[in-house]
Amino acid sequence: MPSGGDSEFSAGGVVVREGRCIVIVPTRRAADGSKVLALPKGHPDGSESAADAAVREVREETGVEATLVEKLGDIRYWYMRGGRRIAKVVSFFLLEYVSGELDDHDHEVERAEWMAVDEAARRLTYKGERDMAAAGGRVLSRRGKPQ
Repeated sequence: MPSGGDSEFSAGGVVVREGRCIVIVPTRRAADGSKVLALPKGHPDGSESAADAAVREVREETGVEATLVEKLGDIRYWYMRGGRRIAKVVSFFLLEYVSGELDDHDHEVERAEWMAVDEAARRLTYKGERDMAAAGGRVLSRRGKPQ
C-alpha cells in the first residue's frame, strides 16, 4: 500500500460447509449508519499468525470451529478514522466447518447465518469480501465439492 498514513492488518475467513458459507451482521455499522453484511474477521493477537487469527476470529464471531484449507488472498483499502487515513490489509482464508452453532457468536455480531457461497459473492456489502467469497467458491469447484 502507498505510504503516507497509518496501517492496520486483519485476518478473516470464508467458512464453508455443503456449498454454503457463514456471513455476519456486525453490531458496528457502516460509515453511513447502515447495517453491513460481512465475513468474520479481526486483528491478530500478539504474535498470532494471520491464519490462526482468522480461525480464532471465526470462532469468536460465529461460534463455530473451522480448519484451514488455504489462503484465498488479500484485500486492500483505505478508510478514515478520527480524521486520519488508514491503509488496511485483510488476509482471507478458506476454512472448512468442523463443529459449533451460529447462536454462540460473540457480542460484536448481531446475527450470523449460513448463505449459499454464490449468493454471498453477490450480497456481501463490500466488493473485496464478495471477491473472497467468489474465490472460495472457485476453490470448492476445483476440489470437487458442492458450491
